[in-house]
Amino acid sequence: QVQLVESGGDLVQAGGSLRLSCAASETIFSINTMGWYRQAPGKQRELVAIVTSGNNRNYTDSVKGRFTISRDNAKNTVYLQMNSLKPEDTAVYYCYAKRGNFASWGQGTQVTVSS
Repeated sequence: QVQLVESGGDLVQAGGSLRLSCAASETIFSINTMGWYRQAPGKQRELVAIVTSGNNRNYTDSVKGRFTISRDNAKNTVYLQMNSLKPEDTAVYYCYAKRGNFASWGQGTQVTVSS
């Protein structure tokens, strides 16, 4: 299974921006779907954004227009650019990769947005 390592989480004020990175241990060229999930305290893990090998992207409604997911196959990295951050975006953000029937998760990176 591919190993995933997230980085870029931080404490930021509302309205600010962050860019999360997810570095994979192997080529992501053949990975069908990569994405980001998040989990806030006391809540279930939810999908934030996904990008397919064909570069199709989908976002949860609450982040549309603010977040952008991208993948750089040459660097084996997936990014999540987060703009206009809100306190409700506070969560641990997890990178996700799915190849065939196998899914991999990173350890998570904390994003905290202060009001």
